[in-house]
Amino acid sequence: MAPALSGTLGASSVAALRPCAGRRAPSAASSVAPRGSGAVRCPRGVRWEADRSRGRLVRVRCDAAVAEKPVDEEAAEEKFEYQAEVSRLMDLIVHSLYSHKEVFLRELVSNASDALDKLRFLGVTDSSLLADGGELEIRIKPDPDAGTITITDTGVGMTKDELKDCLGTIAQSGTSKFLKALKENKDLGADNGLIGQFGVGFYSAFLVAEKVVVSTKSPKSDKQYVWEAVADSSSYVIKEETDPEKMLTRGTQITLVLRPDDKYEFADPSRIQGLVKNYSQFVSFPIYTWQEKSRTVEVEEDEEPKEGEEATEGEKQKKKKTITEKYWDWELANETKPIWMRNPKEIEKTEYNEFYKKTFNEFLDPLAHAHFTTEGEVEFRSVLYVPGMAPLSNEEIMNPKTKNIRLYVKRVFISDDFDGELFPRYLSFVKGVVDSNDLPLNVSREILQESRIVRIMRKRLVRKTFDMIEEIAEKEDKEDYKKFWESFGKFIKLGCIEDTGNHKRLAPLLRFHSSKNEGDTISLDQYVENMPESQKAIYYIATDSLQSAKTAPFLEKLVQKDIEVLYLIEPIDEVAIQNLQTYKEKKFVDISKEDLELGDGEEENKETKQEFTLLCDWVKQQLGDKVAKVQISKRLSSSPCVLVSGKFGWSANMERLMKAQTLGDTSSLEFMRGRRIFEINPDHPIIKDLNAACKNEPESTEAKRAVELLYEAALISSGYTPESPAELGGKIYEMMAIALGGRWGRSDTEEAEATTGEDSAEADSSEGTVTEVIEPSEVRPESDPWRD
Repeated sequence: MAPALSGTLGASSVAALRPCAGRRAPSAASSVAPRGSGAVRCPRGVRWEADRSRGRLVRVRCDAAVAEKPVDEEAAEEKFEYQAEVSRLMDLIVHSLYSHKEVFLRELVSNASDALDKLRFLGVTDSSLLADGGELEIRIKPDPDAGTITITDTGVGMTKDELKDCLGTIAQSGTSKFLKALKENKDLGADNGLIGQFGVGFYSAFLVAEKVVVSTKSPKSDKQYVWEAVADSSSYVIKEETDPEKMLTRGTQITLVLRPDDKYEFADPSRIQGLVKNYSQFVSFPIYTWQEKSRTVEVEEDEEPKEGEEATEGEKQKKKKTITEKYWDWELANETKPIWMRNPKEIEKTEYNEFYKKTFNEFLDPLAHAHFTTEGEVEFRSVLYVPGMAPLSNEEIMNPKTKNIRLYVKRVFISDDFDGELFPRYLSFVKGVVDSNDLPLNVSREILQESRIVRIMRKRLVRKTFDMIEEIAEKEDKEDYKKFWESFGKFIKLGCIEDTGNHKRLAPLLRFHSSKNEGDTISLDQYVENMPESQKAIYYIATDSLQSAKTAPFLEKLVQKDIEVLYLIEPIDEVAIQNLQTYKEKKFVDISKEDLELGDGEEENKETKQEFTLLCDWVKQQLGDKVAKVQISKRLSSSPCVLVSGKFGWSANMERLMKAQTLGDTSSLEFMRGRRIFEINPDHPIIKDLNAACKNEPESTEAKRAVELLYEAALISSGYTPESPAELGGKIYEMMAIALGGRWGRSDTEEAEATTGEDSAEADSSEGTVTEVIEPSEVRPESDPWRD
């Protein structure tokens, strides 16, 4: 095999060779004058031979060659730059970068605003740049007939070289370059009002345009240049403008030749007006759009003479007539000033309310507002509002994608479609605007990227929202907070479930009915203030309505001891309270569960327990697996019995809610239902009668049926659903017949007839009955309208 490499290198070149097989390459000196032999071998077959006769020359020979072809010794390495395929890059920008076509106008207006900002900044030091250019403004003229949109600004314009740099190089931002130059010049400082810094905003024009023509005139140049490009092309054309009618005094004019599919939508003047108002309403320069208007004018017309009258020549009567005339003119599109950029001390409440109604299409004043500026590591301005009423549509409730927060960057609208990035779901009812100078957006400026800055912004917005709601709660006039709670109380309760980190801010905002405040609601702070010193817990009961809560048997002993109980009557209440667990070191206790401790130190009557032990065992024997155990109750005073749930299982209210779930899991229902405990009131006459029955006639059928009926009644009064309502109804009818039989002196004959009637009815139903068919009468009265 022929050697693949054989050459002679200078000693200085040897030191630059890479080591083989992880070992150090021999230095030039050791290769030239080795100690032991005239050659040093590398494990991979590279031999270093020192030739003393040639002085400092070293010969490198590779014995283990990998190629048969000899390599040109004089071939040099060449470095090539990666080249982006422009057509593919343009395709990505047009079809993948932006979510909506309409953002092209936002990007182009933002670029025009930057051009005006640059000129204004440069004009401070060189006033000649502002000469003979007119006002600093932006004008947008759609032409439905031609299918074009023309955007003109009187900004700084571009020279030929700047056209090549800014429009000929995709993703190079002239604004970023300008900002960088400003930051390097510390004497001038940096202008944070510049908007477009991504460098691809201009190319969003190709979302709707098949051809783009840019005509620009810079104050620094005497010539005007035209940049022209077609969509799906990898080249562009720059030429000098020679048509006198198309000459600009200063600035840039962009003409979009719209695609056939888009010209009917985006060449419409009203559509352009709407896009400007949505995206660029708060741009600091005036934006004019070409709009069709109408006006009323008076015109004179000849009046024809009436019949019998002859008009002499030259004396024709003139009559004035009012007509509506249509015409085209420029209209200012961004009249509203950004209220968040002003000093809060200089703004009246009516101005905040007007801004809220106009921005969010509301007709009621907000309940509260907060205007603040955050500085430091994250800088942004914001105005937040608490609406005056809840959303009318159920789809908007608890929806994290409500369009209630409008995000601006440098006063340019970016998006109002968020999925909980700026506000948690339970505060989705809050409306407002957020304007940031350094928000981490992606290059399309539509998708908010999750970052530390976003998390800090979210935290501060949530904190300000809590401050705003607390101000409503602390007002002397409680009507505002009553309105707030009726509209948005469910949202606050949802926050107790989803946001464990803000429990201390959420809990004081909660309001509930209670056994001492049935007509109005109270806060947890009021409940704790009204607690006696001996009370160690906050007691509550969860039911489906206020009436059910007031009449629940679990309340009897607590009301008797003057202990206040909270009524949780909405489906979300019980879950919210269970997530809070405690408030001001007071545990929440469900009075419908076992092991209820009232904290009064009352000892259990051992004699009573011993007396009714036999009854408890007998009742448990009759009920079997329906209950876990039967015991004497400490919570009853007037009811004979009650059915309580286990300490770690679902309550009756929760079991009812879980059964009502459309996609509920029946297996988890059986697991979480927990055990049921049957508690009896030893002071009630029914229990005393049953106690006597179990001692004297434990096998009595009536006594056993009474126990069954007592259990079914306790099931309903405790909030559970009976397994067979029809069977329960039958038992009630049977007991009523026994109780009412002959009470009002019904005779034996009537009883016998009733019995006979029942027997015959049963016989008829079993044998079947013959239906008698009655033919309609043929006799028709004179007044019958259908007679003839």
